[in-house]
Amino acid sequence: MKKVEAIIVAAGEGSRFGRAKQFVPLKGRAVVDWSLEIFDIHPQVDGIILVVRDEADIRRYVGRFQKLKAVVKGGPKRQDSVWAGLNSIDSQASAVILIHDGVRPLVTPSLISRVIEATFKWQAAVPALPIEETVKVVDRGQVGFTLDREPLVRVQTPQGFFYSVLEEALRQAQEEGYYATDEAALVERMGKKVAIVKGDWRNIKITTPQDLKLAEVLSGL
Repeated sequence: MKKVEAIIVAAGEGSRFGRAKQFVPLKGRAVVDWSLEIFDIHPQVDGIILVVRDEADIRRYVGRFQKLKAVVKGGPKRQDSVWAGLNSIDSQASAVILIHDGVRPLVTPSLISRVIEATFKWQAAVPALPIEETVKVVDRGQVGFTLDREPLVRVQTPQGFFYSVLEEALRQAQEEGYYATDEAALVERMGKKVAIVKGDWRNIKITTPQDLKLAEVLSGL
C-alpha cells in the first residue's frame, strides 16, 4: 500500500510575532515539536518531512523523531517551502501528502485521520470551521457590503492531497510565478474539487503572543 507522508512547514520568520514562533516554548516544548510528536505517533502516517529556515535548525532536528525522514531548508515563501519538502519525497511510494503548519501545535490524531480518509476518497481535502461572526467588505474606511456567511468557512491544516495532484498544482504555480495562501487554492485553480472535513476549534494557528497564551489554556482541555 502506498504511503501517507506529512510535510510540516516551520520555515517562517515570525515577523508578526516578533521572532520565529515555531520554536518558542509552549509548556516547555517548542511549538513545532507538538505537531511533530502527534504526526510521529499517528498510525496512518508513514513519514514526516520537516521544512525549516536554516542549517542550524536542520542540525537541531535531524534524528529526533522516529518517522522524521528528512529535514530540509525552506524557501522565501511558504509555497516555496512546501515545494522543497515535496521534492524530498519519493513520488513512486507516496499516495497522500499532508501539509501542516508548524505553528498549529494542537492538531489532534482524529483530525489527521479525517483528512487522510477524505483525501483517499476525493484526492484533496481540507479541514474547516464555520464562520460565526458577521463579515463585511470594507471600501476606503467604510462598509462596502456584507457577505453572506452561510457558505463561508475558516480553513485549517493539515491539508491532504494525492501526490500527483499537489505536485501538478505546485509545479504549475511555480512556472507561472503564482502564489496563494494555501495549497488548496492552487489545486482549486486547476479546476479540481477540494473536499471539506470538520475542523477542530482547538487547532489554532499561533500568530501573536496572545495566541500562544490561548494555546497554553487549550492544551489543558
